Amino acid sequence: MNQLEQLKQFTTVVADTGDFQSIKAFTPQDATTNPSLILKAVQKPEYRPLLDKVVRDHPRAATAEVIDRVLVDFGMEILKIIPGRVSTEVDATLSFDTAGTIAKGRELIRLYEEAGAGRERVLIKIASTWEGVRAAQVLQQEGIRCNMTLLFSLAQAIACAEAGAQLISPFVGRIYDWFKKTTKNDFSGVEDPGVQSVKRIYNYYRKFGYRTEVMGASFRNTGQILELAGCDLLTISPELLQQLKDSDGPVERKLVKDAPPVSIDKVALDEKSFRFMLNEDAMATEKLAEGIRAFCVDTGKLRQIVSGMR
Repeated sequence: MNQLEQLKQFTTVVADTGDFQSIKAFTPQDATTNPSLILKAVQKPEYRPLLDKVVRDHPRAATAEVIDRVLVDFGMEILKIIPGRVSTEVDATLSFDTAGTIAKGRELIRLYEEAGAGRERVLIKIASTWEGVRAAQVLQQEGIRCNMTLLFSLAQAIACAEAGAQLISPFVGRIYDWFKKTTKNDFSGVEDPGVQSVKRIYNYYRKFGYRTEVMGASFRNTGQILELAGCDLLTISPELLQQLKDSDGPVERKLVKDAPPVSIDKVALDEKSFRFMLNEDAMATEKLAEGIRAFCVDTGKLRQIVSGMR
């Protein structure tokens, strides 16, 4: 049995791609997309007809609406392949706009339902800012399930869980990148700061009974993935999925659902303490801002492509 099949015994495997052929190849339960992945996909000849059709079918629609429909059409195609859920991301320019995020989440769900997908099969991805967390709380109460992304710290994870978010996506690889660059040291195995961050969050959730799912994301190597075997979900790029599939090395469960030791202290969190804790964490502050900027750039490129077709 290869490592991918072994991993699936402990963890729900999610494909981190907008490429339909890759999703078919690895038979994941769920799939995640983001602006960067969708931009990459629509630039491939095999996916351009999907974009062309949306533009052709909605000639009077604003560019923002066309992009929403493109995201949903990609999501609908992915739902034909996977048995589980697809994650679709809210425009990153709304990361500090609670009302705007709520409106966009409702609109994306409306489009999915109009296309025939039940809301239980869709996760709305929202940046884990304070404003994003507040939007998720409202959407969750309406039965719209949220995947909290760009998450780099325990403070963000606690806020998301207390808001009742369905799922969080802590970014293992980007945490690793920051510490490697800052310390000039490489990390592997249990010493990897990204791995440590997810384990800390996972154990905190188990200790205090939070039901929010933990999905490790943004991996740089299979070693990080294997150290998190047993996490609720792991979303993995096609390249790393292939590496796991090509290896028959042993996979050991590293995270368990039983409550961890009692040494974990509960954190009382409100807006002031959230912002202070995040500010005290240089890595999380920098990577959150950097991630939002990067997604905004790629969404802008997608807008340019759409505008140039009209």
